[in-house]
Amino acid sequence: MPFRTGMDEQNLILLRAELKRDEDVRLKPYRDSVGKLTIGTGRNLDDVGISEDENNYLLDNDIHRVHAALNAHLPWWTDLDSVRQRVLANMGFNLGLGKLLSFRKTLALIQRGDYEAASREMLYSLWARQVGQRAVRLSEMMKTGRV
Repeated sequence: MPFRTGMDEQNLILLRAELKRDEDVRLKPYRDSVGKLTIGTGRNLDDVGISEDENNYLLDNDIHRVHAALNAHLPWWTDLDSVRQRVLANMGFNLGLGKLLSFRKTLALIQRGDYEAASREMLYSLWARQVGQRAVRLSEMMKTGRV
C-alpha cells in the first residue's frame, strides 16, 4: 500500500530534498547530536526503529546482493537444488562472501556433490561453534537436501 502524506508529489519531492540538506544523508549508523543511534536521513533508530516493510525491503536487497556475489564467484551454485542453494545463500548472508569463500574444502565437496562430507566440514568450523544450531540445521539441509 503506498504511503499517503497528504502532500502533492512536487511538495513531497521538495520536502525530501530539504530534509536531506538539513539532516544530511548517512548510510551507516551514527550517533546524532543528542546521542541517538541514527541512519539515513535522520532516522532515529533508538526511538523509531524500522517497520516490518522496511525490514523486508532491506532483507530483500541483502538477499539480492548475496545472490549476485554467489553468481559472480561460485557460478556452479545455481546447479544445486533449491535447498542447498538456500544453505549457501544463508551462509553467504551470515559470513559475507569473503569468509564463505574461505570454506574451500567445503565448497569443493559441495561442487562435486559430496554433500555428506560437506555437511561434516561445515560443522568442523569456527563458524559452526559461533552460530550453534544454525550450523547444525544448515549442515543437515546440506546433507539431505531437505528442510
